[in-house]
Amino acid sequence: MAGKEFTQIDWDDLRHFLALARSGTFLGAAKQLGVEHATISRRVQALEARLGLKLVDRRGRRIVLTAEGQQVAEHAALVAMQTAAIEQLGRSGSAELRGHVRISAPPAFSTVLLANPIVAIRRDHPGIQITLVGEKRFASLNKREADVAIRLSRPDDGDYAIIRLGEITFDLYASKTYLETVPPSDWTFIGYDEAMSSSPQQLRLLELAAGRPIAVRSSVLEFQAAAARLGGGIVMLPDFAVSEADGLQRLEGDPALAREVWLVVHAEIKDVPSVRVVLEALKNAFGR
Repeated sequence: MAGKEFTQIDWDDLRHFLALARSGTFLGAAKQLGVEHATISRRVQALEARLGLKLVDRRGRRIVLTAEGQQVAEHAALVAMQTAAIEQLGRSGSAELRGHVRISAPPAFSTVLLANPIVAIRRDHPGIQITLVGEKRFASLNKREADVAIRLSRPDDGDYAIIRLGEITFDLYASKTYLETVPPSDWTFIGYDEAMSSSPQQLRLLELAAGRPIAVRSSVLEFQAAAARLGGGIVMLPDFAVSEADGLQRLEGDPALAREVWLVVHAEIKDVPSVRVVLEALKNAFGR
């Protein structure tokens, strides 16, 4: 790399490459940026030629980053964050905040708890656009897959600002008919599939099942609840997701599980005005 004129790198080339790195496909990157997929390919080729590095391996419709491509993507994500911060500074003097903030949160959590604060943000700050991504994995803030993340596990490392929002409890639920007609020794359970086999919820469910079968498995919490309502077995659900109208009865006793809720944002952008508005709204929604 010695002697290369890195100062001549075109930010648009980096921006197109970063979109490709995040989406994993040329078509996905093109949709993200609103351009033709041939434009993504041309920009990435131009960046590779300028750097003298192979950044991606093309495997059918998907791409895999090389080791060098991974490094460039990480640096490009930081540049994108700084660029967003500079753009926001230019707007901060105006009466109306503007910006696009991407939030990552668990799907069930998003459905029940985030609609109100997000709608309130849009009502109070119509110049702020919000994308909410419901996902169980921890989106990479370093790669700008998300600007803000709500998670049930505290990140172990990374240059993050981390706020504890509180905790949520999980309990065992079943239909009233199931509890009245099936003795505890014959209970079967409804749990997660292999994708979440190591989650605290699933491990606690296995512990409480005590050898009784996990007969129905799904990664979709709403399906688990629906199966339990129909008498499919005992399910563990977050208490916030269950209402009296659901027809589910909570098993008596202490909560089966409690998990802390964390609000995470990359330290580089925590003071960007639009991001700060979102953080404050989410904290207020949890009484923080």
